[in-house]
Amino acid sequence: MKADKTEIAKLVSLMKRLRSADGCPWDKGQTLDSLVPFIIEEAYEVIAAIDEKSFPSIKEELGDLLFQIVFASRIAEEAGRFDLNDVIAESYEKMIRRHPHVFGDKTAKDSAEVLRRWSEIKREEKKGKPFAHGLLSDVPSSMPALMRAHKVSHKAAKAGFDWIDVAGALDKLDEEIDEFKKAVNDKDPSTIEEELGDILFTLVNVARHLDANPENALRKTIGKFITRFHHVEQAVQEQGKDISETPMAALEALWQEAKGKEKGR
Repeated sequence: MKADKTEIAKLVSLMKRLRSADGCPWDKGQTLDSLVPFIIEEAYEVIAAIDEKSFPSIKEELGDLLFQIVFASRIAEEAGRFDLNDVIAESYEKMIRRHPHVFGDKTAKDSAEVLRRWSEIKREEKKGKPFAHGLLSDVPSSMPALMRAHKVSHKAAKAGFDWIDVAGALDKLDEEIDEFKKAVNDKDPSTIEEELGDILFTLVNVARHLDANPENALRKTIGKFITRFHHVEQAVQEQGKDISETPMAALEALWQEAKGKEKGR
């Protein structure tokens, strides 16, 4: 069924009922802070559904994420701050403002120009707001580390703090790996962690120069690892063995078998 204003109103009404005096004890007990893990979880479940290319799952997970937005908006409304209509109206006005090439008299020949103008408009919007700490202060600390690193490095690069090309980032990566190896040889735990962080951050910059998203890359690799591991685990079980007691050489052979299946061999 296609959702319209009536369907949205029904969801808002349902949320209001859940939060009412005779509503659900759990829902009544939630705050904006307590919703944070659920909002993150639902967002990632949307991404997982998209990865699976399952439109029924995408529809379901988008609904769950929408419910969290309605939930948070209701809590804010009860505090006299704003309601869902205000959220929608602000988003609508912002999108109109940030698409002058569609709704105004500007033109944009390609996506790169759209993104450049988008950044310019964002800077203009922030001029009237209190200055926090710096250019990178608005990157949320709650973002996953790889995603946050990508966002931070991207914003710094737009300000001119960047290597000329990927070669510079790759040279830096080699330097960081050498420093990491030294820390490992020195058996210094704090330095090992620091140098490992430097490697990961530099890898994010390499990815950015190559227009690759490190968060997506790692997420897909984790999924691939799980699929291959399940193959190994199942094969070992079918042999009547325990994976913890199976020689690594045998496990590696099964791992390569799983890789071969992925490639259709």
